[in-house]
Amino acid sequence: MRWVRAIVSLVLAAAAFWALDNRHGTFPALGRLLDPFTGFWQNGDRSDDLPETLTVPGLREEVRVVWDDRRVPHIFAGNDHDLTLAQGYVAATLRLWQMDFQSLYAAGRISEVIGPAGARQDLFQRRFGLPWAAERSLRAFREDPSTKEALDAFTAGVNARIRDIGRKGLPVEYKILGYRPEPWTDLKCALLLKSMAYVLASYNQDAAMTVMREALGEGTVDGLFPFAPPLVDPVIPPGEPLDFDPVPVPAREGAAGRGDGPSGSSEARAAEARTDPGAAPDPEAFGSPDSRTRPGAGSNNWAVSGRLTANGSPILCNDMHLELSLPAVWYEVQLAAPGVNVRGVAFPAAPLVIAGYNEDIAWGFTNGTDDVLDWYAITFRDDSRAEYLYGGEWRKTFVREERIKVRGGETVVDRVVHTHHGPIVRWPEEPPFPSMSVPPGAALRWLAHDPSNEFRALHALNRAKGYADYVEALGNWDCPAQNIVYADRTGTIALWHAGKFPLRWKGQGRFVLDGADPADDWRGWVPRGHVPHVKDPERGFVSSANQMPAGAGYPYYLGWDYAAFERGARINEVLAGARGVTPEDMVRMQADVVDVRARAVQPRLIEILQGVAATEAERRCFEELRAWNLEARAALIAPTVFRELWNELNRLTWDDKKTGLMEGMPRPASQVMVDQILNHADGRFFDLKDTGENIETLRDVAGQAFWSAVANLEKRLGPFGDGWRWGKVKGTQLRHLARVPGFGREKVAADGAGQVINAIDAVWAPSWRMVVELGDEIRAWGNYPGGQSGNPGSRGYEDRIDDWAAGKTYELVFLRSADEAHPRIVGRTVMRGAK
Repeated sequence: MRWVRAIVSLVLAAAAFWALDNRHGTFPALGRLLDPFTGFWQNGDRSDDLPETLTVPGLREEVRVVWDDRRVPHIFAGNDHDLTLAQGYVAATLRLWQMDFQSLYAAGRISEVIGPAGARQDLFQRRFGLPWAAERSLRAFREDPSTKEALDAFTAGVNARIRDIGRKGLPVEYKILGYRPEPWTDLKCALLLKSMAYVLASYNQDAAMTVMREALGEGTVDGLFPFAPPLVDPVIPPGEPLDFDPVPVPAREGAAGRGDGPSGSSEARAAEARTDPGAAPDPEAFGSPDSRTRPGAGSNNWAVSGRLTANGSPILCNDMHLELSLPAVWYEVQLAAPGVNVRGVAFPAAPLVIAGYNEDIAWGFTNGTDDVLDWYAITFRDDSRAEYLYGGEWRKTFVREERIKVRGGETVVDRVVHTHHGPIVRWPEEPPFPSMSVPPGAALRWLAHDPSNEFRALHALNRAKGYADYVEALGNWDCPAQNIVYADRTGTIALWHAGKFPLRWKGQGRFVLDGADPADDWRGWVPRGHVPHVKDPERGFVSSANQMPAGAGYPYYLGWDYAAFERGARINEVLAGARGVTPEDMVRMQADVVDVRARAVQPRLIEILQGVAATEAERRCFEELRAWNLEARAALIAPTVFRELWNELNRLTWDDKKTGLMEGMPRPASQVMVDQILNHADGRFFDLKDTGENIETLRDVAGQAFWSAVANLEKRLGPFGDGWRWGKVKGTQLRHLARVPGFGREKVAADGAGQVINAIDAVWAPSWRMVVELGDEIRAWGNYPGGQSGNPGSRGYEDRIDDWAAGKTYELVFLRSADEAHPRIVGRTVMRGAK
């Protein structure tokens, strides 16, 4: 019996050790996680210590890193190779897990980490073609010597850091999720760019718009979603003369190949593919239900001429809006070597500074939001899908096999069918993808699939000395299109709507196109010098906020689904009256929360709603709206009431018109509703279809919307009171990238809303604020939500969030040499190559 007990004890002990040493589903291996020598206990703030020396294989000369009091590395090297290698090493020191996780997600490999729960998302990434696009662009990177050297050096630096890390030093997320980093590759850098192209240049409503056209007619659709919407002030000021002679654009009429093909009418086949628009995006997933584009995937930027500033120097401002997360989207860095001294923010997974300034110029970004993604209905010859109809003939498809490894499950093998347009993302027999409305059986034509080299543009911007260098650099910027603002020390300000744009007839790609018709293909490109741009305008400033790039005088069609009018209108309103501007004024302007949408309609709505309040809650809500100062302040209740009222107005006005398959119908933009309220109060869109012969007007709909709004708020938030304050209701939060509980930051009380300059909403917000004064001595201010470290146990993981939420920025340290004595320097590290 003694031996039996011993054997049973050994078996039980072995089972316990096995259980503690292995992951079970999504539950981490507790033994490894709790190990006092290598577990999460080792991921405290000791990682914040700054080493005096480091041995980094691959360095050719000594590199010196100077750390300031905000843990910003200022990297000084004797050559470009060492500079970029050191950046890779530092980035991996600060943010290795974030870099790795984001690259796996972009590559469609996240199920290798989280198991079967990630397989569907991985399938979408592969079908959409992000890995394919990254591979194609990587070849373009390698054809350019400067880009190749930068990527190779960055990769070497990241791998040097990975080799230095034992299990003890692994970021805590690796320990929780139970995996280790694989060697870094240049492809992972390319995946980062394609991931950003997806975030910024993939949103589309082609499928839903197609269904709507078939239900309502193209004329009605054009009225609800106008190409030249009311109230919108274009990025390029109206009246700016063209400095080029336009080239001819393709005509919509006279398309070849629209007749019957070998398998019947191509138009009929296209219509068949359009009957199911796919999964309509849940509006709540993107912010307010009236959202037309991804809220936050936007940004503000502007530059003010020295004629309008207090000291005669231009000032450039930029705040880039992205999804909030921890670790933070960006990290700050300064990079200096012979020929370059640049400071700003970088993506952890890529070399160079993305937005920032050097000793001569400053630049920043807002998203262009142009239409560079089209869907083509495909007619296949038979169920083998080996051939498809095009131009009256059968063309062969090609197949890319994707193998999705699933942790704890079987490998998923998927055959992605490609036409010359691009991949088929979803088949008719498949369920919809939750992340995008994909027309089944349609091929994807997306500009980001084409080889491009945006790193070359960034490399040149980092080193630019003046306007000519800036313009030349933008010639290499393809996708995602960006409004790139510029200012320099000579006094020049400018803005180019930079990108590569297909040459198309007006409205081409607004609806699902016919993949069998060559006339529906992209047939050329807008010449680089013809993209919307302006230099030193008479008004003394340039600005953008994701609105339409140019007015009616611009000869090319770039898209239709741009940001609404509010942020752009408010920026231009403030700057039009600006005189004697200081950097402090610009910092305050970035925190501006005046809601011009509410300002436009509040008087009319207050007049209509006078006397409709019956309950105590309704009376108090009406008084909040009537007395509101029209600012989206966290402490106020009025913004909460207005947003709910606005949503109910839109629901009653637009959703009432849905028929049949129109459940995915997008709502018109806010400027259309504002125009209806102010100028068409008795118009047909306010008439409710289910009320018989009664004809409703704005007055009827607004009253119903108000009652519904108050009832909704009472049901969701409880009795009228403190819980209705905007900061609480909005629920600004920074979620952890892998959604690990406790590693995010919830309930950040912050002013702002998606439609005001300070566009802090629930999960989309300014991810980096920057103000640069380009005088004899360049001075700059900035801040972002989060911290420099990616380690949740670090003091620098989320130390900037509260100041960011309050609109506070810090003056940025910009060093001219590694030996410069500066009171804010807190540490120095010398890096040397291995002997």
